[in-house]
Amino acid sequence: MKGDWADPKALIAEAYRIDGIGAPECRSIFMDWALSLPEETDQRGALEALLARHGAGAPEHPMSRVLIEGLAEGRPASRRGGRRGGRVPPAD
Repeated sequence: MKGDWADPKALIAEAYRIDGIGAPECRSIFMDWALSLPEETDQRGALEALLARHGAGAPEHPMSRVLIEGLAEGRPASRRGGRRGGRVPPAD
């Protein structure tokens, strides 16, 4: 199977074809997909395209749920270092 800009290796498309696939396998495939995308790819746009292409016809499929989770806004990254991060003992 040949991929396209949103799914270059056709990993997501193949996941929808696997009978009895579960959420853990879908998450693993999703991670492989994300790591294989070219750096310049608009990930959010690719996720939206894949969800429209595959998820509309299979809303209860575990991969549809994983794609929806991928679109969810994460909380902003924060770094806690030094004394507040617990790596440096408190000053006496």
